[in-house]
Amino acid sequence: MAQGSLVAVGTHKGYVQIWDAAGGRKLTCLEGHSARVGALAWNGEQLSSGSRDRVILQRDVRTPPAAERRLQGHRQEVCGLKWSPDHQHLASGGNDNKLLVWNSSSLVPVQQYSDHLAAVKAIAWSPHQHGLLASGGGTADRCLRFWNTLTGQALQSTDTGSQVCNLAWSKHANELVSTHGYSQNQILVWKYPSLTQVAKLTGHSYRVLYLAVSPDGEAIVTGAGDETLRFWNLFSKTRCTKESKSVLNLFTRIR
Repeated sequence: MAQGSLVAVGTHKGYVQIWDAAGGRKLTCLEGHSARVGALAWNGEQLSSGSRDRVILQRDVRTPPAAERRLQGHRQEVCGLKWSPDHQHLASGGNDNKLLVWNSSSLVPVQQYSDHLAAVKAIAWSPHQHGLLASGGGTADRCLRFWNTLTGQALQSTDTGSQVCNLAWSKHANELVSTHGYSQNQILVWKYPSLTQVAKLTGHSYRVLYLAVSPDGEAIVTGAGDETLRFWNLFSKTRCTKESKSVLNLFTRIR
């Protein structure tokens, strides 16, 4: 949960566990999925879960488990979920190579994007431009694509050279970070909208499946199949407010 101490965990058997992180105890276990839950996204007190059963469940953790919305639009496993910063739209990615956008009330997607040629796990809404959505494709696609969800228009795209596993925007500048799998297992930082590559970070020896941004927006942590967590001081507020400063200085802040 963005605010508060609740942590949601999706399990292989299709359960969604809600934990009190501060107290270290499990509060509840939500049923409803018939296969593994590989994608979760909080929206205030609402929790969305995506599963191998192709269903997205939207539930309010304060109400009984029966109070849920079922969103069905993907033809294969749901592997990516992200709510927009204004809490109005949910983006979902699937192993069917589709990127869908849902509003907060409809049971059918309001937009569908089919340009990716592989699974869409990496999804990120821009905090700087309303309606701007970024997505990344798997090994057979490798592309980073941008969409104007206000008009349904496809914007820029670039071939990253590797499977795109995760995406996150900087809070302080119009930049985003992508993490990758086969074949380079790298972490890339891009300027938007030019898609100039600002930095390339290496160190992981297996695909970088997990990415989280620190609350202050300056650091990221990455987790990979090499069983390591790595912390990177990536998005300095000082650097982002001094455009004249060389981007090469970014490397001096990486630990």
